[in-house]
Amino acid sequence: MKVSPGSLAASELQIFDEIATRSVTAIRKARPVKRMGRVAQVVGLTIEAVGPAAEIGEVCLVSPRDKGEKLAAEVVGFRNGRVILMPLGDMTGIGPGSYAEATGRDLRVAVGQGVLGRVINGLGQPIDGGGPIPMEGLRPLNASAPLPLTRMRIDERLGVGVKAIDGLLTVGRGQRIGIFAGSGVGKSTLMGMLARGTEADVNVIALIGERGREVRDFIEKELGDALQRSVLVVATSDQPALLRLKAALLATSLAEYFRDRGQHVLLLMDSLTRLAMAQREVGLAAGEPPATRGYPPSVFGLFPRLLERAGLTEHGSITGFYTVLVDGDDMNEPIADTARGILDGHIILSRHLAEKGQFPAIDVLQSVSRLMDDLVSPDHRRAAREFRKNLAIYRETEDLINIGAYRKGANPEVDRACALIGDMRRFLEQDSRECSDFDRARGELLAILGPKGVGADAAV
Repeated sequence: MKVSPGSLAASELQIFDEIATRSVTAIRKARPVKRMGRVAQVVGLTIEAVGPAAEIGEVCLVSPRDKGEKLAAEVVGFRNGRVILMPLGDMTGIGPGSYAEATGRDLRVAVGQGVLGRVINGLGQPIDGGGPIPMEGLRPLNASAPLPLTRMRIDERLGVGVKAIDGLLTVGRGQRIGIFAGSGVGKSTLMGMLARGTEADVNVIALIGERGREVRDFIEKELGDALQRSVLVVATSDQPALLRLKAALLATSLAEYFRDRGQHVLLLMDSLTRLAMAQREVGLAAGEPPATRGYPPSVFGLFPRLLERAGLTEHGSITGFYTVLVDGDDMNEPIADTARGILDGHIILSRHLAEKGQFPAIDVLQSVSRLMDDLVSPDHRRAAREFRKNLAIYRETEDLINIGAYRKGANPEVDRACALIGDMRRFLEQDSRECSDFDRARGELLAILGPKGVGADAAV
């Protein structure tokens, strides 16, 4: 029999209200039912589980058969009614029938000033033996880039302590630059010079897919005292692909934390190529079809989402330097070409210059900073253009000069380039332990080309 509220006495309605209120309160206080599943099979780098009910990006805990430490794994896809999990650690002990429990949360990084001077892994855990890191809060690894109209215009330069960059490829606060080079041309050395010489408040350095031997070398040999204002995020080549991928996202989240506190951050990431390889492993394991040179579409979707998170906001800035390991020194291979199209400039390290003993081996004629003209004074801009012009003229006639086929006086521009080449080469060369600054680089550049170059141009 249907009972209408109007047929009940006021006391009975009050009783019903109290019962309903108690029931809702009890439900809210009760522990939620665990979402459990079981491992069906392990295929390559992935774990396939029947259940639990989970979402993309959610973390699940997989229990080994021996009831040892649970393995964290992230949901990366679904196939034939099964959940595809990528492990964040060693899969030893995982087999059919192992329990998989959904946690209902995604990965987050603990943030705070206590991370400065520390070395952490791709999950934010310290690996330097320095004990726990004080935590001030949590930030998601996957964050949205600032909206286009909330970004501030980049109009303030950032000195990085490398004369060739400060003088000829000037960088602004919030700019994103790619460092493109083959193996063994000096990327790590240049990164160390940038970390030591930058005017930024904080360095966030991500070493993605590096050889384990090189981590301590970089810290002690290249970074030195700059470690005190730096945090290193390390995921070596032997670690799971998903952990290497998360290390890049974690480093960017840490940089965003410092930026939002009003600080200027230098984000150094080595390298985008190994990050792309990690995403390729994840994508192919999740069932994505291979596309350009075996890279699945998710690789080319990852780059803009990650790189656009750097920049200048009303609070602070993230200036990003991202290395790209070009395959066979091919500057037009897919990863290099994609990165170059997204970034605000590129620095090319030349193997030919390195073989001739020029370090850092920056080929300034192939490199460009898209924002330099907005950041430097007119005399600086004219001197940099004159430097490039004379260097290009000398390179075009270098073979003729070396074999004695060119006679002095035949071409005034070549004569001038020959007269300046010694000073220009000394300007481009810089010892890895030498400390420079923006004012020094500008002064040396004007000293080389001021009276003859800038003065002449200004008079025309």
